[in-house]
Amino acid sequence: MRVAVDTNVLVRAVVGDDPLQASAAAKVLADAELIAVALPCLCEFVWVLLRVYDFHPSDTAAAIRALLAVANVEVNRPAVEAGLAVLEAGGDFADGVIAYEGNWLGGETFVSFDKKAVVLLQAQGQSALLL
Repeated sequence: MRVAVDTNVLVRAVVGDDPLQASAAAKVLADAELIAVALPCLCEFVWVLLRVYDFHPSDTAAAIRALLAVANVEVNRPAVEAGLAVLEAGGDFADGVIAYEGNWLGGETFVSFDKKAVVLLQAQGQSALLL
């Protein structure tokens, strides 16, 4: 089966806080011919791990990198790497993804009221403007 996973499937597989759901998640992931992980799913995944389960950002990044290492996982890898770069620099994964995808869509400058996001993106050599 080729599956598109929801955030809760990834969370159960990583956290294992509900044994029945964790088992079902592990089985579907292990049996899948292809696991498609959408960018919004990963943004939610990071938010849930950090805010609900108190994961450290480095542990959250490690969970994503482990997912990327699985051969049958399909993601927008450049966008995920952009998100990881911001997360690992102390910012929000979603900001990196948004900046990457916005650039891919033709935006030249990331604009935000989020000073931290702008500073981190500028430090990575991206065009970013604080409003």
